[in-house]
Amino acid sequence: MKTLNKNQNWLYEITPKNGLLDLNLKEVWRYRDLLFLFVKRDIVTVYKQTVLGPLWYLLEPLFTTVVFTLIFNNVANVSTGDTPSFLFNMSGIIVWGYFKSCLISTSTSFSSNAGIFSKVYFPRLIAPLTSITSNLFKFGIQLFIFSAFYVYYLLTGTNLHVKAIILLFPFMIILMGLLGLGLGLIISALVTKYRDMRILVNFGLQLLMYLSAVMYPISFFKEKMPEYSWIVEYNPLAGIIEMSRYLLFATDGYQFDIKLFITTIGLIFSLLFIGVIVFNRSEKNFIDTV
Repeated sequence: MKTLNKNQNWLYEITPKNGLLDLNLKEVWRYRDLLFLFVKRDIVTVYKQTVLGPLWYLLEPLFTTVVFTLIFNNVANVSTGDTPSFLFNMSGIIVWGYFKSCLISTSTSFSSNAGIFSKVYFPRLIAPLTSITSNLFKFGIQLFIFSAFYVYYLLTGTNLHVKAIILLFPFMIILMGLLGLGLGLIISALVTKYRDMRILVNFGLQLLMYLSAVMYPISFFKEKMPEYSWIVEYNPLAGIIEMSRYLLFATDGYQFDIKLFITTIGLIFSLLFIGVIVFNRSEKNFIDTV
């Protein structure tokens, strides 16, 4: 927004970005009210005119957990150690579900908001940040039902140990959100040019879930398929889910793996770094290709 009258005092001046890493978080913070409005819009509109409404947030992980427990633990005999298999599966499903929701919604940031992007200026990073934040609402509801089952198993004498490290669990969710943001920013740029990416993302997520230790511990995969264990060990999703279970359950079957932690952190911030560069580059000319 260039000033036409030199004597007129503008509050802000909008200038093109010069660097690929130019995030301008100060400007994003100025638009925090818009972020809040977008988050409210997303939460209200997702289940508008549905019969069960937000109950779908509960039913989806609940039914998935029941099916996983029946198939993987009762039929395939996947061992979860001292941790109840139902609780084990639900912990993986809700953490994975948050990543999946963040990735799908951020990967369509450009195409879903093309109309508003072409009419009014605001920091484009607001769109993917809205997805990450609004999905926290859904995750919070699912975490509540997980906590209810967690308390139930504690009261019934299950071998669970609540330790102070459980307070670090929100840190794992932040890492999962950053991972979804980083990958989503990269894919959002590709979706503007190649529409096939939307199909590939949905298909790829189904396969990725089986390689992310959602329904089994990493130690089980190492034992059964040691020659391919690196696929899971270097998967940051599997690292976050495994460390989340370590913080939540603290049973004898879990130990903190410093190598896994460092590898996961390194991969997440590398993807986020690449995602910011790709997003900033695509932001300049995406409207011509959408």
